[in-house]
Amino acid sequence: MSGKAEGPESTGRSERRLRADARRNIDALLEAAKAVFLTSGVDAPVREIAEKAGVGIGTIYRHFPHRSDLVVGVFQREVDACVDAASALAAEHEPDEALARWIRRFVEFISAKRGLAAALHSGDPAYCALPAYFQERLLPAFRGLMEAAVAAGQIRSGVEPYGYLLAVASLCTPSHDLGPDHARRMVDLLIDGLRYRASEA
Repeated sequence: MSGKAEGPESTGRSERRLRADARRNIDALLEAAKAVFLTSGVDAPVREIAEKAGVGIGTIYRHFPHRSDLVVGVFQREVDACVDAASALAAEHEPDEALARWIRRFVEFISAKRGLAAALHSGDPAYCALPAYFQERLLPAFRGLMEAAVAAGQIRSGVEPYGYLLAVASLCTPSHDLGPDHARRMVDLLIDGLRYRASEA
């Protein structure tokens, strides 16, 4: 059989392609899992997630051997996206507007997490590290946005970042009588509260 042996350069390209393909599969799986968890809960059939992602079931188990691995992956991906949004918004908007937009982005995160709530509060040790991941990643991003807005004189000082995030999350708690639009309106009022008497800070 004739043919030229594959050299280090072509081998490297092949490996990079394989890594890129794997990354795309993982991203597709996590996005599909987030959508399925939100509508059907974390106990939804794995086949439903695979079909939505356009991959085989074997691909799911290759990257996420246990369902808890998939839940953790979805949670961490959403936290990371929320953190990344902070720097992007800060680069595009005035400090108070960047802060307001990020808080609304955080509301989206809380809404997406509803499908994971039962698992995250189940006591399963697989999820024990997630609250710390939440605080270690999200809190510094939020604090940075707040400090920039305070320094610009656009929001009041003295607001504790962690307590504020808890207040926002509490407003997003599902209610049988009130829809998500009500929560968004209440969050907007909470954002306005940051601007109230900012010049006196």
